[in-house]
Amino acid sequence: MHQSSGSSPHSESQRPDVDVLVLGAGIIGVSVALHLQKRGKSVLLVDRRAPGEETSYGNAGLIERASVIPYGFPREIATLFKYATNRSADVRFHWRFLPRVLPWLARFWLESSSRRLRRAALDMLPLIEGSLIEHTALMAEAGIQHRARRTGWIEAYRSEGAFSAAKRAARALDEFGIRYDFLDPQELSVREPHLTGQFAGAVHWLDPATTADPGGLVADYAALFTRRGGAVVRGDATSLAACEDGWSVVAGGRRITAREAVVALGPWSDTVYKPLGYRVPLAVKRGYHVHIEPAGDAVLNHPVVDVERGYLLAPMARGIRLTTGIEFAHRDDPATPVQINQTEPHARTIFPLGRRIEPEPWMGARPCLPDMRPIIGPAPRHKGLWFAFGHNHHGLTLGPVTGRLLAEMMTGETPFADPAPYAMSRFG
Repeated sequence: MHQSSGSSPHSESQRPDVDVLVLGAGIIGVSVALHLQKRGKSVLLVDRRAPGEETSYGNAGLIERASVIPYGFPREIATLFKYATNRSADVRFHWRFLPRVLPWLARFWLESSSRRLRRAALDMLPLIEGSLIEHTALMAEAGIQHRARRTGWIEAYRSEGAFSAAKRAARALDEFGIRYDFLDPQELSVREPHLTGQFAGAVHWLDPATTADPGGLVADYAALFTRRGGAVVRGDATSLAACEDGWSVVAGGRRITAREAVVALGPWSDTVYKPLGYRVPLAVKRGYHVHIEPAGDAVLNHPVVDVERGYLLAPMARGIRLTTGIEFAHRDDPATPVQINQTEPHARTIFPLGRRIEPEPWMGARPCLPDMRPIIGPAPRHKGLWFAFGHNHHGLTLGPVTGRLLAEMMTGETPFADPAPYAMSRFG
């Protein structure tokens, strides 16, 4: 990929094919495309796969309205020791990859101080507060309100000490108006009758919504986009090039031009911004899931996190989805689903599970920045180029609200939130 130089094959009199190219058909790219389309822009959505088939497919299905405080670097000595010895299902790393990710981890550590973490929370608050509102609006437009379950999700704790700490952390969110219930073992068994683990208690987060098929949700949003006249085309995002009329990309077997382009490629965004000379501390946290049949007539009513064992069980359209914590490894290295194998025996002790539905676990990659804010906004040195990536575990949650914010910026509207905290220029 390169910036074209010299004369362009497109004459000045030739109109671009579309107003905007959006590269990436995950939840972020599809949402950007929809919001631009609603503002009168002609948009072409480009991806190597169908909408919702990459990172957006494999998450826990949470629209996380309650996640006001970003996931910071832990400060507890016992937790750090457990992570450093690579014995935790929450976090695992490839030893050979560790030297490459250490500078990122060091910056993540600094950004996770109590003062900076609170600043990050306040910067992210407008996006978090608008997340469910914007999803609800898009679902209504697409006629898929059934996709959202407004039942929240549950964190379950095995020890009294961990449960007490969780209650203190939940109460600290009262200033943000977050709703939750503290459940003793009996109350937990009422909400989840088929849970069989010995839990000291649980926190039921009431504000988030969940979806049983996140990839299907993205596909439904993309279908709304095409019904309204948009097009989704298979193409190579790395073929993006500047041209006299703006930007062009090879898609659908030809080179297509546009006045503007949006890079919304999640963990693959570096394949576009690096050749253009941008240096962004983007890390990839890999994660895994596998679907397992519930045994007998067992039903799971909510996503449930077994906090101290480091996994989540979520009721999905294909079965019960067992998801893991994070793995630090090169994005394109072969899968090493050690965490799935570590956690599955624990999961079978708390919920009746049958056979695995897939022969091999699915692996995905989460694009993360060390200051826990995404990049949403213009390219500092390239006219007509925009970025939307790095949503730090919350891509599904923040897709529609990101689409609205970026579309407002691109069309000259007054943004509903200050976009300065998400500017790419913060990284120099």
